[in-house]
Amino acid sequence: MSNSDNFMGEVAEELRRERMVGALKRYGWIAVVVVLGIAGGAAWVEWERQNDQASSRAFGDTLLAALETDTPEARRAALDGVTVEGERAALVNLLQASDPDQDKAATLAALDAVIADTSLPAVIHDLAVLRKVIVAGSDLAVQDRQALLQPLTSPGQPYRPLAMEQAAYLHLEAGETQQAIEALQALLGDQQAMPDLRQRITQVITALGGSTTTG
Repeated sequence: MSNSDNFMGEVAEELRRERMVGALKRYGWIAVVVVLGIAGGAAWVEWERQNDQASSRAFGDTLLAALETDTPEARRAALDGVTVEGERAALVNLLQASDPDQDKAATLAALDAVIADTSLPAVIHDLAVLRKVIVAGSDLAVQDRQALLQPLTSPGQPYRPLAMEQAAYLHLEAGETQQAIEALQALLGDQQAMPDLRQRITQVITALGGSTTTG
């Protein structure tokens, strides 16, 4: 009975970890959606200031029309018809990456196009990298995703707290629960972490059996 109990305990723990990884990926996606909205809004305001106002408004109206379509297929088709360059093209590609369940390969291709454009500012490039890590999931090895995230976790990087969060979840996916807890605890004490992120990782640390006491 002891061996049976041990086996069932291991199975339960594995299932618990899988459910936790899935939940964390969903949490991460919510965070990235919020950041995408903020970054897109900021870029739009900047375009309004620097570029021809009529052109900027026309571009904004085109994006809004695409986002208001009823299906992912219609949205992708509408965005495919937008011909722009530079940061505007990057924003279109980021929006193309909003429906991975509908076409994961196209989503990753859109993100890779943004990542490959070295002329883009870090706020756009790094967002595409972060989104790629989340969308690719197990299609990319844990080590490859860790390598993508590593530059984003340096001090001063625009999405550092979100990248650190995803890096912690990769420890959990790899079965390294203690390392995940320690990484999340470090993030909990990070001054760059926003209140909603602190609340989320506090819940995760507690679920994993770790302490949320800092200082």
